[in-house]
Amino acid sequence: MSQRVSDEVVAKAMGEIRSGSSSLRHGDHTLPHIHKVGAPPKQTLFQEIKHSVTETFFSDNPLRKFKDQTGSRKFVLGLQSIFPILDWGRSYDLKKFRGDLISGLTIASLCIPQDIAYAKLANLDPQYGLYTSFVAPLVYAFMGSSRDIAIGPVAVVSLLLGTTLGDEISNYKSPDYLRLAFTATFFAGITQMALGVFRLGFLIDFLSHAAIVGFMAGAAVTIALQQLKGLLGIQNFTKKTDIVSVMRSVWGSVHHGWNWETIVIGVSFLVFLLITKYIAKKNKKFFWVAAIAPMISVIVSTFCVFITRADKKGVSIVRHIKKGVNPSSASEIFFSGKYLGPGVRIGVIAGMIALTEAVAIGRTFAAMKDYSLDGNQEMVAMGTMNIIGSLTSCYVATGSFSRSAVNYMAGCKTAVSNIIMSIVVLLTLLLITPLFKYTPNAVLASIIIAAVMNLVNIEAMVLLWKIDKFDFVACMGAFFGVIFKSVEIGLLIAVAISFAKILLQVTRPRTAALGKLPGTSVYRNIQQYPKATQIPGMLIIRVDSAIYFSNSNYIKDRILRWLTDEDAQRTESGLTRIQYLTVEMSPVTDIDTSGIHAFEDLYKSLQKREVKLVLANPGPIVMEKLHASKLADLIGEDKIFLSVADAVATFSTPKGEV
Repeated sequence: MSQRVSDEVVAKAMGEIRSGSSSLRHGDHTLPHIHKVGAPPKQTLFQEIKHSVTETFFSDNPLRKFKDQTGSRKFVLGLQSIFPILDWGRSYDLKKFRGDLISGLTIASLCIPQDIAYAKLANLDPQYGLYTSFVAPLVYAFMGSSRDIAIGPVAVVSLLLGTTLGDEISNYKSPDYLRLAFTATFFAGITQMALGVFRLGFLIDFLSHAAIVGFMAGAAVTIALQQLKGLLGIQNFTKKTDIVSVMRSVWGSVHHGWNWETIVIGVSFLVFLLITKYIAKKNKKFFWVAAIAPMISVIVSTFCVFITRADKKGVSIVRHIKKGVNPSSASEIFFSGKYLGPGVRIGVIAGMIALTEAVAIGRTFAAMKDYSLDGNQEMVAMGTMNIIGSLTSCYVATGSFSRSAVNYMAGCKTAVSNIIMSIVVLLTLLLITPLFKYTPNAVLASIIIAAVMNLVNIEAMVLLWKIDKFDFVACMGAFFGVIFKSVEIGLLIAVAISFAKILLQVTRPRTAALGKLPGTSVYRNIQQYPKATQIPGMLIIRVDSAIYFSNSNYIKDRILRWLTDEDAQRTESGLTRIQYLTVEMSPVTDIDTSGIHAFEDLYKSLQKREVKLVLANPGPIVMEKLHASKLADLIGEDKIFLSVADAVATFSTPKGEV
């Protein structure tokens, strides 16, 4: 006791008033120094709505740069917001151009064979892949905010379009199939632009990282299986994408449908591509080896087929790529009729998947180079790019991870590398497309297989298993949904499991019993810190979530269950029965009317058990609602504390700790 009094004297001499310090325990004549919990200024309904809208849609404060600017300056800043190239282009110099030129030429050598292959994956003629890599990168270079992302067709979106469009129109040569592809591209762009303009980019975050990992891996396996047709020279191949149908089609034609010349070509160049990828992975300086390998494969295989006329021995070849620049397709889009609905549906799905992939890629490289990426600007750029693309014979384009990685390693400085790539593709369309006539489809298949192997991220899956088993289940659900059913079903499973996880976390939040760490006034989870000691006569429970209608009854019941179990244990051990239940509310960011009613019911239940309810550290929003609902008066202002230490100092018994 003398030590406690001397501590008081020292504290008073220093002029300190510490939160949680106490001169005497409850029952003594001297009151402890305890700060009251402050209530925030009351806000009007308009202020609350304004704050919520601002934090939801304008958390990055996009208008801050327009503040206190002249009219002409605001106009310039507005143009720079729409076209970022007008901003960074002012400091562009020859040194940056040198880096962009090298990286642009490098990714062009990679994209041309990939474009031809991905177009076939979407069941479109090869030139449409080249059309897409000409127009889309040009538009993005002017409107995008990423310096590193390389734009063009990608395997996952191409497969998605190929399967979903094929479900509507089975005849790939039908003019309506091509028109539906342009329609889906148009509405993919509309979806992406709408998300950016209305600042709804947070919606794509509902697709969890785990679900994306599983979906991408499943899509990669499905894409690779689809390439067995070209790799093995099979003529009659299933149009279904599930693994059972594909393997049945492959093994069903093993005796009469496989072409050994095609297999030799395909496997040889697949091995070559994998070796170059291995070399590039082992030594980053040789990234260019893997980058130019697809183009070398196309040139060499085309030359070999031409001089041996292997096409007359059953080797399937590209045959014809239409020469010339993109024709207009504005009149081809369905704005009415029976294909409008499917076009909108496919476009929304493809647009969301393309956007998710592009934003993930953009954020990855922006973090590596430490610059900010404007998510909403990216959505507007992607949307504009695909809308214009749909009017110029392109299909859905987005950021390609393989090309973006090559772009980054080649030393790109700005989006000008996309412009360089686009110019090379244009020259290809104007001058050399006839040279691809004898390119074997087996090589295109091997290029796709080598490209999509990076999408199967085993390390990420293992990490998911170690960190969060539920995330791993989400990953596997998306993976098996894609390979055993379809891309759409896999995507649906991915979204469903992501939402299920959110609902589970919201409806069943964690609660923890707290104890005091020896020698401190800090209270922590007794399971995490076994040496933390509980307070006699008091149970301290922390609620680790906002309290809403979805979880309020669960939280009330869980707290009562804690109380019942803990009281029984202490009674059996001959310890003081629980007289005070302290709820630590620092993690409780908000509470609604259902939560208020749940606490009223909890208060009444505790009264029947002769246990007093104590609250510790409620936040400003919670405190405001406690006062507005009169719950603070019901509990008592003297039972609401700034910290757990204050509550313990006031109400705990002086007999020591459990």
